[in-house]
Amino acid sequence: MSAPASRPFAPSFTTPLYVGSALNPINSSIIATAMVPIAVELDVPVGATGVLVSALYLASAVAQPTAGKLAEVFGPRRVFLSGILLVLLGGVVGGLGRDLAMLTVSRVLIGIGTSAAFPCAMVLIRRRAEDAGLDGPPGGVLGGLAIAGMATAAVGPPIGGLLVGAAGWRWAFLINIPVTLIALVMALCRLPKDAPLDRGHSGFRQVSGRIDLPGILGFATSMTALVVFLMSLPEPRWTALAVFALAAAPTARWELRATAPFFDFRALASNGALTRTYLRQALTLLGVYSVMYGMTQWMEAAYGLSTVQAGLMLLPMGAVSALLSRPLARRNLVRGPLIASAVTMLLGSLGIMLLTSGSPAFVLVLVSLVFGVTSATTTIGNQTALYLAAPPDQIGTVSGLFRTFGYLGTITSSVIGSIVFHDGASDHGLHSLGLVLVAAGIGVLLLTVLDRRLMHPNPTP
Repeated sequence: MSAPASRPFAPSFTTPLYVGSALNPINSSIIATAMVPIAVELDVPVGATGVLVSALYLASAVAQPTAGKLAEVFGPRRVFLSGILLVLLGGVVGGLGRDLAMLTVSRVLIGIGTSAAFPCAMVLIRRRAEDAGLDGPPGGVLGGLAIAGMATAAVGPPIGGLLVGAAGWRWAFLINIPVTLIALVMALCRLPKDAPLDRGHSGFRQVSGRIDLPGILGFATSMTALVVFLMSLPEPRWTALAVFALAAAPTARWELRATAPFFDFRALASNGALTRTYLRQALTLLGVYSVMYGMTQWMEAAYGLSTVQAGLMLLPMGAVSALLSRPLARRNLVRGPLIASAVTMLLGSLGIMLLTSGSPAFVLVLVSLVFGVTSATTTIGNQTALYLAAPPDQIGTVSGLFRTFGYLGTITSSVIGSIVFHDGASDHGLHSLGLVLVAAGIGVLLLTVLDRRLMHPNPTP
């Protein structure tokens, strides 16, 4: 893959990557406003529709690093296009779905398909940067990915509210059809073709060894069991935890002995910068998504806003995140944005602890704005830190794991929300949520200020 000498990252190359990377966060959040209408039309309890959220989270947490590994072995363009086709199929299945089972299958397909975009984009960007002779990360391009990844998640609820209100809940699924068709055409026309596959290594045993199929299956089983256990809280499913333990132990032993492991424990243990990046991302997204989901629930149940009004309250978070992401990314900053992320997360969490059902609306908007800064700075700082710390030949798998840790933070935020609002969304529950987020913010701050590697990042252009 050779990069054009003049403009290696022209819009023709980056736009399909941005559109593809936006599909996962949009689909993660857009379903929120459709769950009640789905329950009414399908005549199922509202709580039962929660499986539509967990199905996508679970599929994404497992599929992200898997897609990254496949991109490294088979080529990022092939995997990217395959993912887009799965999202298209998921949109059709969901749009035509007549029961909760079909909608769940649709969400799994969408989760797997959308998971291919980010790790494939990171592989393509890294290779394009190397071909262009760049020594450091292409900040502007990473900033575009940050906007596609985090800022779009915040606009999911208001978009979903408008779509569902105007055209019905099926459009929470059908919206994927026109978007994926556009992304598919752009990717086919603009993304560089992958190198021909090595036919001498195309047998099942050779392919299995190259992608570490046992490691992928063990990781998928372990992660699925862990996510099921977390989502069952505060009424734990101990069987799921037992499955996690039984699957994780032999998987770890296998990966420690494998010549080309899917989950490289030794590399992760020796690469402290990468491990800390994963942890920061998980803790910070715990805070951001607690605001997106926990505060939304409180605004509807305790503050008295409608679904659309609650969604609109989050628009400032998405707008600030989008406005800050690109200029911050262009400067290839790491430590500064991460410190800003931790500080604003602490300030926003303290603000949550002061909110009551009688607070003026502008105070809610202010909290949303503060977490918008958190969203932008954590995505930019951690994404650039990931680019610098990742081994070049493992950028796909490493980027997928980065998203997996983010999903663990997201899932944990929903668990915490279900615990603090166990008896209904109230001011007391919101204040308990704020206290948890203060603790998480302190953890992020310590992981940043005590990280000596951040004081001397790799040289950038």
